[in-house]
Amino acid sequence: MPESPLDSSPYEVLGVPASASQEELRRAFRKALRETHPDTGGDPARFTAVQLAWERVGTVEDRAAYDAGRSSTEPHPTYTANPTAARQDTRPRARSHGHPGGWRRERYLEQLREWVGRGASIDDPYDAALVRSAPREIRRTLADALAEEATARIVGGLGIGFTIWHDVATGHPEDKIDHVVLGPTGLWALLSEDFGGPVRVRRGELIGEAVGSERPVHELAARAKVLARQARVRFTGLVVVLPDDALDEPVASLGSIRGAAAVAVRRSVLGTLLRGGVAGAAPIGGNELFDVRTRLAASIRFV
Repeated sequence: MPESPLDSSPYEVLGVPASASQEELRRAFRKALRETHPDTGGDPARFTAVQLAWERVGTVEDRAAYDAGRSSTEPHPTYTANPTAARQDTRPRARSHGHPGGWRRERYLEQLREWVGRGASIDDPYDAALVRSAPREIRRTLADALAEEATARIVGGLGIGFTIWHDVATGHPEDKIDHVVLGPTGLWALLSEDFGGPVRVRRGELIGEAVGSERPVHELAARAKVLARQARVRFTGLVVVLPDDALDEPVASLGSIRGAAAVAVRRSVLGTLLRGGVAGAAPIGGNELFDVRTRLAASIRFV
């Protein structure tokens, strides 16, 4: 997955405008290095971010490449829709329906055209330099599309015993369930999020500066309730999937909502969670699994 569209630019990390001279950039780097160094009481995470920022724009050549939308660590970092990669195995994949990230991609393109202006030409809407210059709201839409696509790649590899529906409608398009996963361990509602910063857990909800006033767990529970009533099914778990660096622990328990276990999970351990299930949740098998799949197939609509 490419770097998140919500990542701070090297200039933002170093506290200078993008128009700063190379000497101003160097002074800002040295100051930030002193302020964030762990040996003097600084934040190790910020210290690492400062070093990475300097690697990207510390020389005239690297800076020119970054400003043009490239980087030394990722030669062509575009956000092209659904990048393809050769499969490393031939094992049967989960049955998948819908287009993961599709609605967010369309919304991103609409927002981008409105921001650039009607009639203006956009050669590549996923060019990294253009994405970096867009307002945060637009970058957040693209970040969520990328998050949904990354989750889809993981759940698609769960195996033939699982069935997945993406971009499931529960009302207004914004109020969708990103992924509904059915397998031997239960029925799961997934929300793929990239807030662009770390999150914490408080009273069964995700909080943090990047989260703002959003209530992702509450929203996912409300959407799952709509689908559960329509299809006459019960969810085993409600899962908010986050970038690995956004969560302090691999899996964070968020309590139970209407009998469903609510958790936040790092993306890298999502497959393990869905294959193993959660403590206390009864597995689904045989006729029950067939019945739940039939009800969902008859009820699910896509955004």
